[in-house]
Amino acid sequence: MMRKRFIQISIALCFSHLVSMGQRLADHNTLGWLGSFNTIHISKQTSVWLEYQWRRDNVVTHWQQSLARAGVQYHFKNGVSVMAGYGYIISFPYGDFPVGPHHVPEHRIFEQLSWNGNIGRVLINHRMRLEQRFIGKIDQKATEREVHDWNYLNRVRYQIRPTVPLNHKTMQDKTWYAAAYDELMIGFGKNVNQNIFDQNRLGVLAGYQFNKTFRAEAGVFNQIVQQGALVAGQQVYQYNNGLLVNFYINR
Repeated sequence: MMRKRFIQISIALCFSHLVSMGQRLADHNTLGWLGSFNTIHISKQTSVWLEYQWRRDNVVTHWQQSLARAGVQYHFKNGVSVMAGYGYIISFPYGDFPVGPHHVPEHRIFEQLSWNGNIGRVLINHRMRLEQRFIGKIDQKATEREVHDWNYLNRVRYQIRPTVPLNHKTMQDKTWYAAAYDELMIGFGKNVNQNIFDQNRLGVLAGYQFNKTFRAEAGVFNQIVQQGALVAGQQVYQYNNGLLVNFYINR
């Protein structure tokens, strides 16, 4: 029931997003994202998650975002896991309509539920994440960058990711695979202004699992982002396309 309600809300938000197409500024960018995702097992059921994502504008030449995240994860026997953690994010101005010249810090607390399922040989991963975000308030018109307060926001995210092993029936050592994902992010709470629809990400990847410890993948993605702040009184929608490279280490 909860999943059905979430899908209904998502469809309504996407429809509202399409209706407002004529009332916004469009910003197109080409990005490059490099990510390292590390799972360090403390026991059979408990692990530590360490993640860093190096995100660049114009593929590699300029900063878009720096994202570091850590969490503690508990694994159940039926493919379900829960995680709680913290992230530190720095967002840099980029594109044709930046809010200002200064980069913005963010402290982020998150809670996450993941579960897996199979349709034939296709492994489907679902991820629901709830975030409490503390975003630095900076006077973008000032010469010196200074955080004078913090803005609190809530966001919920849902991602679905199917993965298909190509040269084996299941994911095992020396397996080539194809994967795709879609993730919708919705803001909520009293401090959310015009960007209830926060962003959507869609990607297609090819990967190789060397063994149970290491796998790597690369692909392309599309990202639609609604900026939280208006520029010249207008909403800004970013239409980003980019290259994606991920490394996964399971120790």
